[in-house]
Amino acid sequence: MPKEDKRKPKRVNIKKERQRLLKEKRKSHPEQEIIIDKKSTKKIDIRLEKETKLYWIRAITAVLSGLLGRLLFGIFGFWLLIWMLCFWFLTPFFVSFIILKYQYDKEEWNWKNIIKPGIGIYFLLFMIITVVTHTFLAFI
Repeated sequence: MPKEDKRKPKRVNIKKERQRLLKEKRKSHPEQEIIIDKKSTKKIDIRLEKETKLYWIRAITAVLSGLLGRLLFGIFGFWLLIWMLCFWFLTPFFVSFIILKYQYDKEEWNWKNIIKPGIGIYFLLFMIITVVTHTFLAFI
């Protein structure tokens, strides 16, 4: 059996984990009334809402940048890779601070939370759109 890398953090669904912990606490102490801290759950919900908005904005950005790069500007090859990377890393900061006007907080809303949501969907949609567009342009 291969060894598991202990340095790699385990992915945790925050909402499900919180619900599981509340159930365990209710089972262990049924006589006590559990007080849920509304303020902390609200912070989690706000952060998840921010990440969801960035995720879908990334998906839209991938489609638009793929179409614009290949159709309008005629970029292909290495320059298309640079085009993709520019939109991949610069657009989330632009959207986060200028359009959505999120405040930068080192503890709750830092650069990792800005870069992380939507990386996979961005790459997948960008590649699908550019490959299909390039294929159609090659046939024309």
